[in-house]
Amino acid sequence: MDWIKRNYKGLLLCLVIAIPAWYLGKAFPIIGGPVFAILAGMVITMFIKNKGPFESGIKFTSKKILQWAVVLLGFGLNLNVIMETGKQSLPIILCTITVSLVIAYALHKWLKIPEKISTLIGVGSSICGGSAIAATAPVIDADDEEVAQAISVIFLFNILAAVIFPTMGAALGFSTVSGDAFGVFAGTAVNDTSSVTAAASTWDSMWGLGSETLDKAVTVKLTRTLAIIPITLVLAFIRTRKEEKTDEAEGKKVSLKQIFPFFILYFVAASIITTVCVEFGIPASVFTPIKELSKFFIVLAMAAIGLNTNIVHLVKSGGKPILMGFCCWVGITATSLLMQHFLGIW
Repeated sequence: MDWIKRNYKGLLLCLVIAIPAWYLGKAFPIIGGPVFAILAGMVITMFIKNKGPFESGIKFTSKKILQWAVVLLGFGLNLNVIMETGKQSLPIILCTITVSLVIAYALHKWLKIPEKISTLIGVGSSICGGSAIAATAPVIDADDEEVAQAISVIFLFNILAAVIFPTMGAALGFSTVSGDAFGVFAGTAVNDTSSVTAAASTWDSMWGLGSETLDKAVTVKLTRTLAIIPITLVLAFIRTRKEEKTDEAEGKKVSLKQIFPFFILYFVAASIITTVCVEFGIPASVFTPIKELSKFFIVLAMAAIGLNTNIVHLVKSGGKPILMGFCCWVGITATSLLMQHFLGIW
């Protein structure tokens, strides 16, 4: 009862924002529910004079519910299907991820961009946008403003990619009788699933290819999503080692349970459960409601993050992160095109 008293006001406020944001995201998938939720949260928080009664529930939503969302996200990954159908694009995916992370690291050092925001933009650009940021943020203990900034940067270049890439693909001479080449391009160079879908569907419509390009792009995108697992695990171990050294230096007792983000292991376990169940004949559609719940939890957590974000500070400090996002975006696009050309796909 005490927990409910402490948290219910903040939770209700987040729900009031998340429910309409969820439906707006369905109506405008190129923008997505998480972006609507963050924006609404940032605006609403300016009109709340006393945030005290809501703080505990908002914090719980932005931290714990975000972790639950990541765990449930694992039920959407059938490892066998993704690896079987995504083999062709795997070299391209590995190269684009590497390039994005190297660019993010180099700019972090050169421009003195904070480490956590650099990590979120690098991971979000290279893997799967908002979902990758949602999975990574609790692992590196990023604060709400850093998450909001990373989501905003990724959203900007998502929109640009969805609008520009179909026209660019035609200008570059991608095949218009098959959706394979542009599907691989969209799946490897666009970072959020909604924008991948928008770009691939536009290409199908332009050249009357049914859903050929879309099917290819989504498969490649799902293969790319798998990179969340090794990257978050590596980041978790890096953070664990850092905190262990800090605790030892200060003479504190080191507790692995306190510093290691175990929810990432639950995410991996959920992926394995889905894979095994499908192998034993359970339809993948059984896991669809869990995947949808995961997406709603992400929207709910983003509402809380928006409520904890100072929009004025976000705008003032946004120049360098946007430059980083742009450089990662250009690097990923160029690498995807070069690798496709090298492999004879385009």
